Formats: sequence, structure tokens, C-alpha cells
Amino acid sequence: MRAIWSGINLIKKMAKKRGGGFSAKGEYCSSWNFLKDSREFIYIAILVFGIFTVIGFFFEDVVNIIFQSLFDLNLRDVIMTFIDNLIRQTEGMGQGELVGFIFFNNLQSSFMGLIFGILFGIFPVFALITNGYLLGFVSASSVKTGGLFTLWRILPHGIFELPALFIALGLGLRLGTFVFRDDKKSFKRNLLESLRVFLLIVLPLLIIAALIEGSLIAFS
Repeated sequence: MRAIWSGINLIKKMAKKRGGGFSAKGEYCSSWNFLKDSREFIYIAILVFGIFTVIGFFFEDVVNIIFQSLFDLNLRDVIMTFIDNLIRQTEGMGQGELVGFIFFNNLQSSFMGLIFGILFGIFPVFALITNGYLLGFVSASSVKTGGLFTLWRILPHGIFELPALFIALGLGLRLGTFVFRDDKKSFKRNLLESLRVFLLIVLPLLIIAALIEGSLIAFS
């Protein structure tokens, strides 16, 4: 909560610097304008995520063979261990606890993806690859065990979470290109604008996503 209030104070300071008072409508309009200006980076994020979702869905066996031959690592076992640990962590949680767990995990990964995008966009790209592949892997496993219809049970979990992820990581990619396209002043402006978008657009999406996912898991 302290971080959220800090973000609100940041937005108010930005509004004062522009020479006007704080206006919720004005801040949202500015956020959407910056989002539109960053759309090519968000499209790239969606493309990378989509490619590795397809790879995880259709070519999981091939990828696993490659990892075993190059790194002597069974990627399938690593992913299944991760999923088992996640299930154990959330086992016995009530609806409220699940909502909080999902929200703070998504908040942390999205925020880190945005901020650490400063390091030449490496972290957002890695996050897109791993999350995309994981979604493809889980979807393929679900289809194998429960048929194609099980994908409709997965779909509601990503309606709000995935757009939030794409926006945060897309803005992280934009920050990572500052060496090639921005001076220090422009970089600072882009960073502040990205933080405002995160607070006003990404954060509400993550809250809605956590409420939906937590409720679906609790009552499933």
C-alpha cells in the first residue's frame, strides 16, 4: 500500500510540473496517449510471447531434447517441479488469500519487468520467453489430460492478466532502448510516464485479474 500511495504522490508531482492541478481524467488521458505512443513495443512483447507459447504447445518434446543435449537438463521436470511447488504454496488457501497471493506475485513480476527493462530490455524478453513457453506447456498438458475443451477453462485466467503483462513488459522494452534513441531528459520522462501507466492502467488490470483467478481457483 505504501508503494501505491508513493505512486499517487508521484503523479501529483508530475501534474504540478506540467503547470496544472491534479486531474484524474487528465492523468488517464496522458497515460493512454503514452500507451499509444508505445504500441510498437507492446506488439513486440505480444509477438515474442505468442511465438514461445506456440513453441511450448507444439514443440515441447523438441525443446526438452535440446536442453538435455546442451545443458544435461530435463526442462520438463524443472517445469513440473515449479508447478508442484506452486500448488503446494497455495494449497489450503481461502479465496482472499489466493487473491492476495496472485496479485502480489503478478505485481512483482510485472513491475520488475518494467523497471529492469532499463538493462537493455533483457529482463522483459526473458520474462516473455519463459511465461510464453510456460503457458504453451501448461496448455498442451491440459489438452493431453482433459481434451481441447480444457483450454476454455484456462482462458478466463488471462483476460486481464496478459494485457497487464504485455503493457508492463512492452514499456520495459521501450526503456531498454534508451541508449539508442533517447537522451537523459527523454529517458527520465519515459520512465516517469511508464510508472504512471503502471499505476493507472496495469495495476487495476492486475487487481481485476487476481479477483477473477482467485475466485475461479477457490470455487473450482
